[in-house]
Amino acid sequence: MGHFTGKVALVTGGGTGIGRAAAERLAREGAHVFITGRRQAELEATAAHIGAESVTAVVGDISHLEDLDRLFETIRTHGHGLDILFANAAVAELTPLEQVTEQHFDQIFNVNVRGTVFTVQKALPLLNEGASVILCSSTAAEQGIENFGIYSASKAAVRALARSWTPELKARGIRVNAVSPGSIDTPIVEQLVGEENAAAARVGLAESTPIGRIGQPEDVAAAVAFLASGDSSFIAGSNLYVDGGLKQV
Repeated sequence: MGHFTGKVALVTGGGTGIGRAAAERLAREGAHVFITGRRQAELEATAAHIGAESVTAVVGDISHLEDLDRLFETIRTHGHGLDILFANAAVAELTPLEQVTEQHFDQIFNVNVRGTVFTVQKALPLLNEGASVILCSSTAAEQGIENFGIYSASKAAVRALARSWTPELKARGIRVNAVSPGSIDTPIVEQLVGEENAAAARVGLAESTPIGRIGQPEDVAAAVAFLASGDSSFIAGSNLYVDGGLKQV
């Protein structure tokens, strides 16, 4: 039996990258995992890979409250509530300050901050006593990365939410923590720099990471599984860096 046998989890942004790896890890350890994301084909591929008996895919955009309502109604009808919530969904874009528009700002903050807030808020009635909530921040929240200011600010806000919600939810035994990935090998590399530059970007990211390699989604998934488990029962309001030493060395 796995750590999470009989447990129910939700992973937002569960179709690719870190979200997919986290969903796979939680399901492998026994949880039934709900995954949500905007792209149906990716969700269906992830669900097929994990297996229908262990996963339920619900297409939706966390920045749209009606999509969240539909998601949580689906979870409610499952009948168990939620034991684990990994609020992972996010968007990123490199944009210099002088080119920041209202549309860019709203897109980043509507998903990364507003979407995270209302994901957790709407999950509250379903969260079981002692549930674990894990938010996905980023090492970018503490770095000065050129052209990445709005994204970095959004991830700093997510880090602050983990702190604030910890005392708010302690009466129900709900722990809130954050993970801060560093450079992780996901499709976001192509999205940020283009396919023609992705290979060189990955080399550069590996060279700038103290342990000498770029991280894999499974590295973050392992940290999520730890924070979701009873092994981390005395850890709350924390920020677990999964960055190959980037913020430590």
